[in-house]
Amino acid sequence: MDSRSGEMLVFTKVVETGSFSAAGKLLNLTPSAVSKLITRIEERLGVILFERSTRQLAISSEGARFYDSCIRILNDIEEAEQDAVGTTIAPSGLLRINVSVPFGTHQLLPIINEFNQRYPDITLDLSLTDALVDLKRERIDVAIRMGPLDDASFRARILGTSRRAVVASPDYLTRHGIPLTPADLSNHRCFNFNFHRSRDEWPFKIDHHTQYLAVRGDLLTNNGETMRQLTIEGLGISRLGMFHIAHDLQAGRLVELLSDYNPGDIEEIHAIFSSQRYMPQRVRVFIDFMVERISPLLEPNL
Repeated sequence: MDSRSGEMLVFTKVVETGSFSAAGKLLNLTPSAVSKLITRIEERLGVILFERSTRQLAISSEGARFYDSCIRILNDIEEAEQDAVGTTIAPSGLLRINVSVPFGTHQLLPIINEFNQRYPDITLDLSLTDALVDLKRERIDVAIRMGPLDDASFRARILGTSRRAVVASPDYLTRHGIPLTPADLSNHRCFNFNFHRSRDEWPFKIDHHTQYLAVRGDLLTNNGETMRQLTIEGLGISRLGMFHIAHDLQAGRLVELLSDYNPGDIEEIHAIFSSQRYMPQRVRVFIDFMVERISPLLEPNL
């Protein structure tokens, strides 16, 4: 009997968990059994799948290629089984999700327990970061992205749109005055990010045309949630998404500025995922859940 699909499953779990022991716990195998199985695969293929050291287990370039092939084959097997039994099998497995800190904090985390209760057999690996992440290298299943998409190797499903606004706290405006035109921002401390974005300048409608103005400030940050907190504390002016700050505006913690100059500064919010032919059931149900629960929340924030 050919047991290669079982070996592939063990191999993929080692890649995804980063260790023999963690993979063994998932599969009810001892670390020694997992290690011997990986060695057996390497001997049969004649390649090294993992670079081993006393501190870490790093996948090799050959291992990365083998992983991609294994995932494709295992997904085909899962698809065949689902076709045979219809939808009676509950979604299961490890689901890696990557999302920005603001969106994850204010939109995803409040509803993640509902997803857990609905799909208890899905194990979530949730990463919150505003930095650009190599989704292929990090083996991300679903990522939530704001703004333009530039990776044709991934498919996307739009969750909604959100307007961006220039905001400050009442305390900051009391101490430093209210900017009445975009040009006035040159006299204010404006926050920006410390990583590369498609455009760092802020857009404004001036003389019926959209113009992009560079803003200045002596404080940069790597995520929007920190920027929001700094702005609420009265340290400066920010440009943030309404999905992120709508409650702060309603509560009076922040005040929108220069709204007459806003050119329709709207960004699309997408769920992006692999372009492979077959979408695992756990990915499909998560994206459907996001459309069901998140999309209605975004529209009022325009």
